[in-house]
Amino acid sequence: MNRVVLANGSPLLSAVFALALLASCAGCRDASPQASGAVRDFQYEIVRTYPHDAKAFTQGLVFAREDGQDLFYEGTGLHGRSFLRRVDVETGRVLKQSALAEKYFGEGIAVVGERIYQLTWQARTGFIYDRRTFERMATFEYQTEGWGLTYDPGRKQLILSDGSSRLFFLDPESLAVTNRIEVRDGGRPVRNLNELEWIDGEIYANVWQTDWIIMIDPADGRVTGRVRLDGLVDAARFSSGEVDVLNGIAYDAEGKRLFVTGKLWPQIFEIRLRETAR
Repeated sequence: MNRVVLANGSPLLSAVFALALLASCAGCRDASPQASGAVRDFQYEIVRTYPHDAKAFTQGLVFAREDGQDLFYEGTGLHGRSFLRRVDVETGRVLKQSALAEKYFGEGIAVVGERIYQLTWQARTGFIYDRRTFERMATFEYQTEGWGLTYDPGRKQLILSDGSSRLFFLDPESLAVTNRIEVRDGGRPVRNLNELEWIDGEIYANVWQTDWIIMIDPADGRVTGRVRLDGLVDAARFSSGEVDVLNGIAYDAEGKRLFVTGKLWPQIFEIRLRETAR
């Protein structure tokens, strides 16, 4: 197994992260997106529900179609309950999984070709797996907490969130930080960025401890859209009283299907977005 040390590219980066992480806990209400005339607002409707392991503390979710079968790759969290999984979409059945050591708290994942990247929360350690076998191919390090992870196939860049208002672009080969942006809505930083998904040229992000998903321009960090998924938590709680916050976005690019879920939710929801007329 190989080990890669991630270069952060800036001697001031650690101090910036420290300040950003302190600021990120300033309050969940402050983290919610704010009104801006340039931002599109969306409503949602539930298209369909799929079964989901209610014991899975979902941290990362990716859709894939392999050999004619619809699959989710899922990364889960909590010490002693962190896994990388391959899951059948229709049944929710876990087809394959790999457990992290108990000291690791699993976080976001991204699928890049035949590799899967998985973050951990505070250990500043990530793992690279063979997509088919789940064999661990390499370990890498980064200078922040790890929260969400996605992949821009056009620019061939991983995109990492650390719970602050910043996103970091990483070369998937060297794991070096190549760029960073601050996410702003109407000029105001949006903190607590969590699970990420690349959808049609934009970054979708869960905002931790809120019902919001925001759409982000990867060029400058500007929030371009938002949808509040109020009601989904209640729908999930109807089946299981132990549900946690919204977290988990996956996209079927071929079928144009958007999936969302949360930590300890018994369902994954396929939803359709409709822009709200102004």
